[in-house]
Amino acid sequence: MNVSVYFLIGIIAALLCFTITVLILKKLIPFLKSKKMGQKILDIGPRWHMSKEGTPTMGGLSFIISFSVVYILYAVLCFAVSRTVNLTLAATVVFAILNGVIGIIDDRAKLMKKANEGLTAWQKYLLQLVLTVIYLLVLRFVCYYHPVLVIPFTDKVLLNGGFLWYVIMVILITGIVNSVNLADGIDGLASGETAAVALYFIACGLICRHADAGIAGFILLGATLGFLVYNFNPARVFMGDTGSLFLGALVVGIAIVNQKPLIILFVGFMYVLESISDILQVGYFKLTHGKRLFKMAPIHHHFEKCGWSERKIFTVFTVMTLIFAVIALIFDTKGMIFISF
Repeated sequence: MNVSVYFLIGIIAALLCFTITVLILKKLIPFLKSKKMGQKILDIGPRWHMSKEGTPTMGGLSFIISFSVVYILYAVLCFAVSRTVNLTLAATVVFAILNGVIGIIDDRAKLMKKANEGLTAWQKYLLQLVLTVIYLLVLRFVCYYHPVLVIPFTDKVLLNGGFLWYVIMVILITGIVNSVNLADGIDGLASGETAAVALYFIACGLICRHADAGIAGFILLGATLGFLVYNFNPARVFMGDTGSLFLGALVVGIAIVNQKPLIILFVGFMYVLESISDILQVGYFKLTHGKRLFKMAPIHHHFEKCGWSERKIFTVFTVMTLIFAVIALIFDTKGMIFISF
């Protein structure tokens, strides 16, 4: 696939996914409102978030559907032209959709309980753990994925197969999925950061000649920008765990398709920062018997408590993600696995 064809297919895929997402949301939001599928807000959260109570959730269904439809069209095109389909990417898309199903179960439980908490933390993680292990086994024994971990910004191999590869990958995948879930705490934040990560994958597809991952990045960009039409502050719909778990699985999965899974820790550092701040807050609270390291965790709420508007947090965090993406492109692309177009 040459550069012009890459961009032509990518731009068409992004525009199509954007359009489908917006059209679905136009119908989905009134439907969710009619079914009283509104978000419940925790009392311990910022008091101004109480005005968001009742905003329709589970809006992530829109981009799960749009991404899936456009990806299937792309896979059919690939098969029609070359009689091949990237099995690793196909398995990743299925994995992301199934994570979205976990999110649907969680969001439904919240709505039935009329509370902000659905599945317990261990129930959610157990489902993610089982799904992740199955995904890794499928990659290894069905897709014949080469189990190599390369250290970001180098050509050095950290691991080449073995049981430890599975352990690290399980921690990495579930960690990123839940970090994206934590990032979905204010209007547009998870969508904006993920759009920035998608741009990284698009650039990798061009520079490192990995077309399939790059096209997935184009589709992801269209999905997140389409969702931002209704999710940007003030949000008219929330993605819920339905959307955030899907996005988390998808971004780490595309990094796996690129054969450099560990790079997502750097490119998606703003996701990771959410988890780090949460862990530090809980640990510090326990060690000091009630003192807090941050005004509120995860960290985007700390900045809210410091007086930052949601739009400012969205802008700063998204721009920071773009900066990390550019740094990764400059210093790490020489370490990517090169595959001919």
